[in-house]
Parts: sequence; C-alpha cells; structure tokens
Amino acid sequence: MRTDGDSWDIVSSVGLTALGVAAFRALETVRPDALIQDDYAPWFVEAAGKPHFAGLLADPSSLGNVPFFPGFMGIRTKFFDEFFLSAAAAGVPQAVILAAGLDARAYRLDWPLGTTVFEVDQPKVLEFKGEVLAEHAARAKTERRPVAVDLRGDWSAALGTAGFEAGTPTAWSVEGLLPYLPGAAHDMLFERINELSATGSHVAVDNIGAGIDMRRFAAIRARQIDEDPFGDIDVSELFYGDERADPAQWLTEHGWSVRCSNPLELAASYGRPVPELPDELADLSERATYVTAVK
Repeated sequence: MRTDGDSWDIVSSVGLTALGVAAFRALETVRPDALIQDDYAPWFVEAAGKPHFAGLLADPSSLGNVPFFPGFMGIRTKFFDEFFLSAAAAGVPQAVILAAGLDARAYRLDWPLGTTVFEVDQPKVLEFKGEVLAEHAARAKTERRPVAVDLRGDWSAALGTAGFEAGTPTAWSVEGLLPYLPGAAHDMLFERINELSATGSHVAVDNIGAGIDMRRFAAIRARQIDEDPFGDIDVSELFYGDERADPAQWLTEHGWSVRCSNPLELAASYGRPVPELPDELADLSERATYVTAVK
C-alpha cells in the first residue's frame, strides 16, 4: 500500500510498473504488426533481473489471458510518440516527459535540431536508466536532461534548475502517471503545467478515469485476468481513488483547445483490430481518455 512520501527504485512499488512498461514495449517491438520500435526496452529488463519480465520476453505466451493488454502498450506508446513528433514539427523546441520511467524517446525519436527533452522522475529510477544506457554506449538523438524529483512535490523548481524555459512553448506528456498521484498532487500537476506553459504549448494525457472506483476495478481485474501482467505486484493497490479534476474538463476551462479519444478509437485509427471485449472491460476502455491540448 502507498504511504505519504514513499519512494522506489526500478524493482519496487511504482518503479516496478515502469519496468513492466519497458517489457511490454519490447514485446510490442517484436510483433509482426508492431506500432512502435523500441530496441532499448530489452536492455532495461535484462539489467533489472526480474524473472517475471525476463520470462515474458523469452515466452510472450506466458502473459496468459489478458484481454486487449498485449497490444495496449503499442497503442499508448504510438499515441505519445506521434504527439511529440507533431509538436516538434509545429516548432515546439522543448519537451517534458513527466514520470519518464524507462522511456527512451530521447533516443528513439527523430527530434528536430535544437530540441531539449527533460525527463522527470524519481532519482533511483533515473539513475538506473542512465547506468543501463551508459553501459550500452547509447547516444541520445537530442539534448536529454534528467530531472530527479518527486512529482508529488514542487518539481517546477527542479525543472527550472535543469534549464527549462517557462517563456518557451513546451510539449508535455503525462503518460501512465495520474492514478499513482494523490488527488491534490494530481490537480497541482495541471496547475503547474498551465503556469509553466507559454502560448503554443502542447500537452498529452492518458487518463483511466477521474475518481477511480477501486473496488470495481479490482473486481473486474479478478474476474477477467488470469495472471497479472505485472507479476507479483497488484498495480491497483498503488492507485489513489480520491477526488480529482477531470483533465480534459480542467484544461478546457483554463483556455486549452482539447481533443479526446478512447483506447478503442485509437486502436481503430492505427488499424489494429481489437477483439470483442467483455462488457465491463469495454466499459472501462470507453471511459478511459487520451487527451491532447494546445494552449
């Protein structure tokens, strides 16, 4: 269970979910119909040494019966990849990846010359990531600046110290983050993004729903999933279900131009057929939103 001020490395608590995401990106990369290419992801899984995720890469069929999940990470990753490339093509010169985890976009994507990418996450997560990339002599395709700070606190000061320019348009990603924040930190996150965003800034958010009904979520998970894709950890126990603003509505009310879609709509737009889902999973998917907004 979560506690105030808790921290983690890459093989514990919320950090372990970042490792899982890397494993799922690696699995997506080797699909015949892959939506993304992430050749860095297997490095992190190998270095972490967690048998569950190493086993998934060795035998993807061991994931078991997890409806829609095997292709979900490809859809989510492609959405954020396209978001950053679109913002960069529009002339946005700096990007901020909040809760960057083991994201390798500074290395994978073809950024325009002069783009700066800030990666914000817990110190131990960024330390592990940097060590693995250094061991493989990986070279970023743009200026990459890690920002080691807890997103439940005042992370804007650390971002400024790293060279972030508040008067410059920015592309922000909020990927796989919101359920892990308490409601107050969730709402403050958007306050800070708004305060730091010059006109012409972009933001992309994935949101599984405001005010998560944790009992319903856990019950559906127990009925529909044979084996948790994250192994021994129950991800739902890391979520906060307290009251919070709806991101799309909040951004609209604060002057951002907002567009929304759900995972099923995104899958269709990417040409990836989605098998028919049980009604309760289809309902959850339709309630989830992928948000893009421009200030």
